[in-house]
Amino acid sequence: MRSQKPAQRFIVASQAAVADSSLRGKIENATGRHLEQLALTRAAFAPFEAERDAARQIKHDAISRLDELLFELRTRLEKNGCKVFFAATAAQARQYVAGVARAAGVKRVVKGKSMTAEEVGLNAALEGVGAQVFETDLGEFIVQLRGEHPSHILTPAIHLSRQDVGALFHEKLGVPQSDDPQVLTAAARDHLRNVFLSADMGITGVNFAVAETGTLVVVENEGNGRLAHTMPPIYVALMGIEKVIPKLGDLSHFLEVLARTATGQKLTAYTSFISGPRRQDEADGPQEMHVVILDNGRGAMLADPVLREALYCIRCGACLNVCPVYRQIGGHAYASAYPGPIGAVVSPAIFGPPAAHLPFASTLCGACREVCPVRIDIPRLLLHLRWNATQAPEAREWPRPWRRVTRGIARFSRLARHPRLARLTGRILRTLCRPFARNGYLRRMPPPFSGWTRFRDFPTPGGRPHQPGSGPK
Repeated sequence: MRSQKPAQRFIVASQAAVADSSLRGKIENATGRHLEQLALTRAAFAPFEAERDAARQIKHDAISRLDELLFELRTRLEKNGCKVFFAATAAQARQYVAGVARAAGVKRVVKGKSMTAEEVGLNAALEGVGAQVFETDLGEFIVQLRGEHPSHILTPAIHLSRQDVGALFHEKLGVPQSDDPQVLTAAARDHLRNVFLSADMGITGVNFAVAETGTLVVVENEGNGRLAHTMPPIYVALMGIEKVIPKLGDLSHFLEVLARTATGQKLTAYTSFISGPRRQDEADGPQEMHVVILDNGRGAMLADPVLREALYCIRCGACLNVCPVYRQIGGHAYASAYPGPIGAVVSPAIFGPPAAHLPFASTLCGACREVCPVRIDIPRLLLHLRWNATQAPEAREWPRPWRRVTRGIARFSRLARHPRLARLTGRILRTLCRPFARNGYLRRMPPPFSGWTRFRDFPTPGGRPHQPGSGPK
């Protein structure tokens, strides 16, 4: 598997996932319940669409003057007593945090959920300086015990059933076998409590960073994030440059849509506002606070007038739950810290050519655009990245079927620029297909289109407009 090219590995992993009916059942069950709850919560909140518009506009404003807001954020954080480090690359972020741990003699680290830490590979760097790292988000804790990476941006263990978790805890923690969620959660809590009490360093991600006040906002449901940034003497917050918003008053618009879209809740259980290390008159909080602000390819997205819209993302994970591709193959097939539709958009910029094939892992159905709380036009971004990928030298090394598809797309693009020729081609194809059509659909087609008709019928080119009740048989 390692000797294969990334695109080929993705194809192999996807085929294996699709063939795993148990995996697909678990993902379908989890995402289906999420979508039902999302629909109920949205329907009960009349201003939802207006709040989406407001959140998008705030993000648009913030990204358009990102340099100004980051300078303001840094100034405020430093005034509040924080140490701020701008990391251009993942390596710089790892080196800085590992250096802080080494200098302080850190032996035990507790981590709240942080996709940014996953992105930069922080755990291995901390272990390299002698620190023991404990994931404390329940889902992250589970996948860490299994030696896996998260399968979902929001719910890392979405690919597992409660029976899987019960067997894992019995094996790794020595607790009695059970599939009761309350029993399993209590077992994890008991195991992690002493870890929190003895930790030297806490690490979390950041949901929003308010430039006006120098306030970091951490949103979570388990309380482990709050313990991670209040109990250890050293606290490190990792955030991408896109997490900054202008004013504290802007935050409410995001809080209204984030929980509803992410988990179907009105509001998450814990929303923490962190402005700096513990003050002299305070009993809780870290003695030392570091904020690592990461670029790692985001600047390249910012420079692209189309792709910069991806920086609006607030990491709700809803686009994964509606994506027909993700729901079939899960997150591990993507081999990226960011799977699913938004992962297919940001991964090529963050991880480079090894992720350039991911924008092709989409049906372009538009469900991700419809569910996004800030209305990111993900299909448009995927098409933009597909075009960029076909022009890159690495495209010559892709699997042969993928190269055929990209060549076909390029030919269609040239044809579409000439409407008369396109109409003539359509009439010719319609005439050729007519003897083989049934009710306006083709049941079998030659390669490469046979990959489509193996599973579904194909509408004849230039066929009659769709009528209610009509469709493939």
